[in-house]
Amino acid sequence: MVTVTDFAKRKSADGKEFNALVLQGEIEMILSKQSGRYYATARTCSITSTLDDVVCQALVGKQLPGTIEKMESEPYDYKVPNSDEVITLNYVYYYNPNPRTIEQEVFEIKAAA
Repeated sequence: MVTVTDFAKRKSADGKEFNALVLQGEIEMILSKQSGRYYATARTCSITSTLDDVVCQALVGKQLPGTIEKMESEPYDYKVPNSDEVITLNYVYYYNPNPRTIEQEVFEIKAAA
């Protein structure tokens, strides 16, 4: 499940304004490469919408089926929030309303072998 946590105004290439819903996935425990300790985080992404401000605001807190998944992308620079640090990333997160089950993952791996 993912949760709608916010919405943001965006502009399309032709200058039209629209709303994007900000989604947050389940909590994950990640091992820090620097400290060796685990920390809690959650993947976030945004999806475009045709919804107005009132409807978007009403959706904040609503849970939707699906997951937020990681996908490789062309490298791009990312400014770390609350910092002056700029890092290069080669992945993006996207919303998948139909996540694969563990069985689907296992059997696809087996079929590829």
